[in-house]
Amino acid sequence: MAKKKKRVAKKTVSGSSLETVVSKKPKRFGLWKIKNIVIAILFCGFVGLLLWIFWDIPLPDKLSQNQPVSTQIFDRNGELVYEIYASERRTPIDLTEIPEHLKQATIAIEDKDFYNHSGFSITGIGRAAIRTISGEGLEGGSTLTQQLVKNALLTPERTIRRKIREFALSLMVEARYSKDEILNMYLNQIPYGSTAYGVEAAARMYFAKSAKDLTLSESALLAGLPVSPTRLSPFGTNPDRAFERQRVVLRRMVEDGYISQEEADKAAEEKLNFASQENFKAPHFSLWIKEQLAEKFGDTVVEQGGLRVTTTLDLPLQEFAQQAVATEVAKLTKQKVGNGAAIVTNPKTGEILAMVGSKDYFAKDEDGKVNIILANRQPGSSIKPLTYALGLKEGLINLSTPLADVPTCFTVVGQPAYCPQNYSGTFSGSAQVRFALANSLNIPAVRVIALTGVSNFVSFARDMGLSTLQNAENYGLSLTLGGGEVRPIDMATAYGVLANWGTKKDLVSITKVMDWKGEVLFESSPTKDPGPRLLPEEVGFLISHALHDNNARSAVFGTSSFLNVRGYPQVAVKTGTTNDRRDNWTVGYTPQAVVVVWVGNNDNSPMSGAVSGVSGASPIWNKVMRETLERARSGKYDEADKNKIDWPKTPTNIEGASICANTGYVVDDASGGCPERFEYFTKGSIPKNGARRQDVFFDRTTGKSAEQNSLPENLEPRNELVVTDPLGTILCLTCSFPSGTVNIPYPLKN
Repeated sequence: MAKKKKRVAKKTVSGSSLETVVSKKPKRFGLWKIKNIVIAILFCGFVGLLLWIFWDIPLPDKLSQNQPVSTQIFDRNGELVYEIYASERRTPIDLTEIPEHLKQATIAIEDKDFYNHSGFSITGIGRAAIRTISGEGLEGGSTLTQQLVKNALLTPERTIRRKIREFALSLMVEARYSKDEILNMYLNQIPYGSTAYGVEAAARMYFAKSAKDLTLSESALLAGLPVSPTRLSPFGTNPDRAFERQRVVLRRMVEDGYISQEEADKAAEEKLNFASQENFKAPHFSLWIKEQLAEKFGDTVVEQGGLRVTTTLDLPLQEFAQQAVATEVAKLTKQKVGNGAAIVTNPKTGEILAMVGSKDYFAKDEDGKVNIILANRQPGSSIKPLTYALGLKEGLINLSTPLADVPTCFTVVGQPAYCPQNYSGTFSGSAQVRFALANSLNIPAVRVIALTGVSNFVSFARDMGLSTLQNAENYGLSLTLGGGEVRPIDMATAYGVLANWGTKKDLVSITKVMDWKGEVLFESSPTKDPGPRLLPEEVGFLISHALHDNNARSAVFGTSSFLNVRGYPQVAVKTGTTNDRRDNWTVGYTPQAVVVVWVGNNDNSPMSGAVSGVSGASPIWNKVMRETLERARSGKYDEADKNKIDWPKTPTNIEGASICANTGYVVDDASGGCPERFEYFTKGSIPKNGARRQDVFFDRTTGKSAEQNSLPENLEPRNELVVTDPLGTILCLTCSFPSGTVNIPYPLKN
C-alpha cells in the first residue's frame, strides 16, 4: 500500500518558497461540550419548572372532599357580630332534578361552548373580554370546568402558576368525567353567596324552595350570581345589581336560542318573593365588611376559609344608633319620611364605630337592604362648611367679613342667570361670615364659592374626601348648596378633617384578619398620628368655633334646638336640606367623634315641608352624638378622653379682637362708638376699618333707595354708613341698600 502523502502548504516569505508539513486539521475548541451543558441546564430547568408548577397538585378525585370552615366577624371588643356558616348550607341535588332553564341559564351566561370544548374555550375568553370592555355586563372568560377546578381544588390567588395548574386540571377533569357529571358538580359546589354552596342551598336561602321548583326568573337570577356572589347578592349592599345581572342572563338565553324574547320579558317583570333572612347584628356594616374581604381574599376564602375578622365597630353603640334611627324615623311617617341612616367615626384614628345603612335591614321592602351610607345623595347645606373653609384657607374671607345677603343673580355667558334664594325666602342685607355659616344663609355661601371658583372647590372637596365630585365641568355655583351628590361615608371623612383641625385620616373598618388556625393574614393598627394636612390648624379652629356657636345660629335655629347636645356645649354641627326636600342631613363633630345622619326616601320622593334643619335628622343626630360622647368620656376609645371632652387649646396662630358688630371691622377711633363684639382671626389678618359714610340716593316718593326707574327730580342724597363685600357689592348698613337685584358676571374677572 502506498504511503498516504502528507498535505503540504506553500508559504512565500521574503521571496523564498518554504514547505510546511501539516499532520492534521485543527479541532474547534469544546463547542460540543458547551452545547450539551446548555441543553442539560435547559432540561433541568424545564423539569424544575414542571415540578414547581405541579408539585402537590390535587387530583380531580378530590373535587368533593373540601371541608369549609365558617368565617366570624367581631367588633372592637371581641363580640361576635356576624358568622358566615358555609358547611351548613350545602345540599346536593341530582342533575336530573335541576330545571332545564337553570342549566341553560348557567351555560348561557358562564360557558356557551360547554358541551363542545375540552376544558377551555378561546372563543369564550374573547367574547367575555369584548362584552366586559363594551360595558354589556360582567362576564368571566373561564369555562365551567375551570371555575369548578378553581373553586373546589385551587386557591383564588391570581398567579401564572395557579392559572397553569387550573388549565392542566381542567383537561384532567374533562378526561375523567362526562360533561353532565362536570355540570352536576359545578351546580352543587359553586358558591352563590353568603353560606349557599350549590343551587339547592341557594334556592332555599334566597327563595325558601327547592331548586327543582325554581321559575325561569328565579333561575336567571341565581345563574348570574357565581361570577361575584357578594357584590351581586340580592341581600347585599346594592340589590339592584342582582336584577341587572338577571337581565343580562335572560338576554344571553335569548341569543343562544333557549327562550324567546317574550319569555325573557315576562321573566324580567316577574316580582320575586325572597325568603326572610336570619337576623344578625350590624347587618349593613357586616355585609360591607364581607364585601371588602371578598375583594381582598376571594369569595371562596371568605365563605369557607374560616377567617377571624376584628373590626372597629363598637357593637353597643351600633345597636343604640340602630334603635335611634328606627324610633325617630317611625315618628316622621306623617312628614313622609321613609328611611334614615347614620355613621359614627373617631376622627383621630379614622375608625368607624357604627354604621346604620337604613331604618330596618330586615324589613320586607327592598329599601331596607340598601346601605344609604354608601349611596349617592345630595348634601344640601351640609357641604357649606367646606366652602367657607376654602375661603378662609385662601385668605379671601375671615369670620367677620361682611357678605351681601341681597337678591343676587350670577350671569354666565350662554346660560340662564342663576339666582339663588335663602331657605326662609328673606334677606338680611349684610351677613358676616360667622353668622352666614351658622344660620346657613344660601346667598352668602354662593358668593364665597364664586370667590374661590367652582373648579378650585371641587378639587379641594375631593381632597377632603368627597370622592364622588370628580369633574368640575359638571357643576355650577349651586354646588355649595348641595348641587352635587356625595356619600355619607365620605362626608364623615371630610368633617373628620375639620374635627382634626386640618389633618385627614382615611376611614378604617378592619384591624385584623386571621385564619381559623391563628395565622395573621392582615393587620392594621389605627393610630392618632396625624394624616396629611389639608387645612392650616387655625382654619379648622375658626370653622369649628363658628359651627358650635349656639348664639350665632339662634336667629334661624333658636337657642334650644336639637343642635345643642346636653352636657356638651362645644359640639360643632351643620344641617342640610335640599330645596326639594328629598334629603335632610345633620352632621356634627368634636375631636372625639363625627356623627353623620341622613333621612329621606330611597326613591327620592320628597318629604313634607315640615322637615327642616331643626327636625328630621337632628333628633337622631342629637341622641347618637350624646351617646358617643358619653362612651368616649368613659375612655372606651381613648384613655386620654376619660372624664374630659373638651376642644384642644386655641392654636398659637390665632388672635382675638373687638370688632364692630355692624361693620365687621376692627374697633378704632373712626368707628364712632359702634356696637362691639369679640371675634377670632388668623394672626395678622384682623381687618382694618373698611366702613365709610357716603351719599346714597333715595326716592322721595317711596322712601326707599333709588332704583333704575326712579325719576331724577325724586332723587334725594343721604349720607349713610356703607361697606363693600368681597364681590364688590355696596351694602348700606343704615338703610335698605341695594333694594334691587345685584347682577354679577361669572366667572369673576381677575
